Amino acid sequence: MIYMRELRFSTDGEIDLVDITAEVERVVVESGVKNGHVLVFVPGATGAIVTIEHESGLLEDFRRALRELIPKRAGYLHDRIDDNAHSHLRATLLGASECFPVVDGRLIRGTWQQIFFVELDVRPRHRRVIVQVVGE
Repeated sequence: MIYMRELRFSTDGEIDLVDITAEVERVVVESGVKNGHVLVFVPGATGAIVTIEHESGLLEDFRRALRELIPKRAGYLHDRIDDNAHSHLRATLLGASECFPVVDGRLIRGTWQQIFFVELDVRPRHRRVIVQVVGE
């Protein structure tokens, strides 16, 4: 069985972190899949899906690490086009998807492991995330 839903939401712009854990869990329950996996995927070149603990200090540490690892205006060639090369590079580093097991109808994740969409573009955006549950 394959079950798919689309999550839609707006973001506040660069390095906005949107906790989508509850929505993904809801889709798993709706799917009726008892055993399989769930793929969480963002279609777009400047968004990412990550797992991280939902703790304010850690979330700010994550933002700071991204800024330091791939800073703005570091002479990127793509910036000649639209000044968001750092957004694309950050998204490439983090990745567009995560996959989680589904066991006995439940999404399996660690106790403190939340699922976040990360907005990496330089402006607020309307986003969609594909949640696809596959199994029996």
